[in-house]
Amino acid sequence: MSSVVKIRFPKRGSPSSLLGLALDGSRLEGIVVRRTNGSLQTHQRFGATLTLDPMTNEVELVGREILNHLEAAGVRERRCVVAVPMKWTLAAHTTIPKLPEADIVEYLQIEAERGFPTDVATMQVAVSRIHSVSGEKHATFVGIPKVHLERLEQVLRAAKLKPVSFSLGVTALQPAGAGDSRGVLALVIGESHVELQVTAGGGVAALRALEGAMEMEDGVRVLHGDLIAREIRITLGQLPGDLRDSVKQVRIFGPREQAQKLADAIRPRLETGGLKVDLVTVYPASEFGKTIPPDTQVSSAFSLAARQLTGRSDPFEFLPPKVSAWQRITSKYAPGRLRKIAAAAAAVMVIVLGLFGFQEWRLMRLRSQWKAISPKVRELGGIQDQIRKYRPWFDESFRYLSIMRDLANAFTADGSVTAKTLTVRDLSEGRDATEMRGMNAISCSGNAENYAAVVTTIHKLGAIAGVTNFNYQIRGKSPMQFTFDFQMSGGPR
Repeated sequence: MSSVVKIRFPKRGSPSSLLGLALDGSRLEGIVVRRTNGSLQTHQRFGATLTLDPMTNEVELVGREILNHLEAAGVRERRCVVAVPMKWTLAAHTTIPKLPEADIVEYLQIEAERGFPTDVATMQVAVSRIHSVSGEKHATFVGIPKVHLERLEQVLRAAKLKPVSFSLGVTALQPAGAGDSRGVLALVIGESHVELQVTAGGGVAALRALEGAMEMEDGVRVLHGDLIAREIRITLGQLPGDLRDSVKQVRIFGPREQAQKLADAIRPRLETGGLKVDLVTVYPASEFGKTIPPDTQVSSAFSLAARQLTGRSDPFEFLPPKVSAWQRITSKYAPGRLRKIAAAAAAVMVIVLGLFGFQEWRLMRLRSQWKAISPKVRELGGIQDQIRKYRPWFDESFRYLSIMRDLANAFTADGSVTAKTLTVRDLSEGRDATEMRGMNAISCSGNAENYAAVVTTIHKLGAIAGVTNFNYQIRGKSPMQFTFDFQMSGGPR
């Protein structure tokens, strides 16, 4: 007779309501969406401009500011899905050769390491696969620095929120249907830039943030249609031919007035090439397979929450996975592995005892060697003390460390500007000591996410005392490469 009592814990179902949030620069938009009786209902909706930067200011202060906006709007829902800023992302593309499925995963990991200009271990990477009409397979990698995601998660928890998903607003507004070969180019008008996405072959083929497409003129945001049209043609030109030919539609998301102006500006330039330009301001009735309120305004926050509530997955999920302590224990001590674990533990114990014995033998041998040379060491130590006392020949100013400290302080704190190489050369070598004493030639190169971050770093470097003959070069865009060359006095400061 078995005396084992089996306890079945209830499984947690999917939530019936969510708070959708969209963070774009300093602009935060939110909406509460509830699923009831086969329909989606919208409740509290709000928009706010944050005075504190979530990436640089104190976590508790930013969380308090967000919580104040939620309370002012009457929002009590604490589970949230968040559209992270597009400017945080880096994207890369690769073609998948004909390989077994088991080998494709490893191949994509290698390609991700090659495709990003930074260490892939420091990024949360998501992949979208594409199947073209010709049979070729492609993949798009999108990575976000883990430090940004961890910081955002801390801010949300300080605001008493529980994030369940981090994704991109543009992929929620224009999802890529599985097996859908039709191509769509989506434009989303943000606070300071325009997001561009190309979906084709059932996946995301291109993803970009068009910097410089929007500028402030007399307090009014102005979209540059000619620049956007040019960037669209460049993006399509970089795609494989079969994916490019499948794109026949351009969909514009954003405020009605700005979206209409953008459509009027780019329509004559694109429709001649066979691209149809459409505005998307409200959702179709069958957008999410549920009944939604009529004339619901299109927004990234609503789309993310609605897709999560209806069980529709997003190709890019950036919320770091959480592994509970119970899962780690059960996976480690599964019943079928206990015998192997016991044998491995015994082998480890034997190896550890052997290593301790070898270590003790080595210590005894080293003690005997030290006993033989210790008189000579004490004698040499006394001589060195006399040299330090009467003829100091070394420099205790740590000038190279001081230079590296000043350079590190000049870089932005949010990681948008990173250095790859740093060369410091002493200009006094081979010259008259009185001519270039204490001067160093410094060359630094690296990557930056945007032009504003590079300009900020240049100003900070120019403000360092002792910096002269400053020159710089900037190449490329998103990310861009830079090189700084200048001279700097290396004495203690």
